[in-house]
Amino acid sequence: MCLAVPMQLEEITGDRGIVTIGGAKREIGLNLLPDARKGDFVLVHAGFAIQKIDEKEARETIELFREMERLA
Repeated sequence: MCLAVPMQLEEITGDRGIVTIGGAKREIGLNLLPDARKGDFVLVHAGFAIQKIDEKEARETIELFREMERLA
């Protein structure tokens, strides 16, 4: 099973980007999403943005992750 995490794209340099979730920042590859723009929410898997998603869906998923953490 694979898990992709919704993160917001904060910076873009060439085919690399910086994304954030909950204060954590990660550098990712943007090779699969050349049309990604700063501020977009993207699904990140194995260090690459694999899909853009809308902000509402991203925030709902992030909230579900937080809820699972509280229950654990």
